[in-house]
Amino acid sequence: QVQLVESGGGLVQAGGSLRLSCTASGSSFTMVRMGWYRQAPGKQRDLLAAIIHGDSTNYADSVKGRFTISRDNAKNTLYLQMNNLKLEDTAVYYCKLEARSSPWGGRYFEVWGQGTLVTVSS
Repeated sequence: QVQLVESGGGLVQAGGSLRLSCTASGSSFTMVRMGWYRQAPGKQRDLLAAIIHGDSTNYADSVKGRFTISRDNAKNTLYLQMNNLKLEDTAVYYCKLEARSSPWGGRYFEVWGQGTLVTVSS
């Protein structure tokens, strides 16, 4: 079993920055994709940024140029650097891991973190 724990959320003023972290622990895995999602009240959960095996990245248009996804393999940690935060960035942020249980095409599985709240104030 793999667990994900997010941290780094909080209250920030518009224009400010935050860095979210998502640390994986438990069983070993081979990453297929890791991503950051967010869900605002009454809205669906949307993909913001993802990093794919091989370290290519992609971003939603709403955060492109402001958010940066990265990972530290040695620490099993995924990051989301968020700059120039806007009021509409207020949401619960989740990380998601899509992986296989072994490098040789093992069982595919998905894991979500518990979420961390980001509140942007004016």
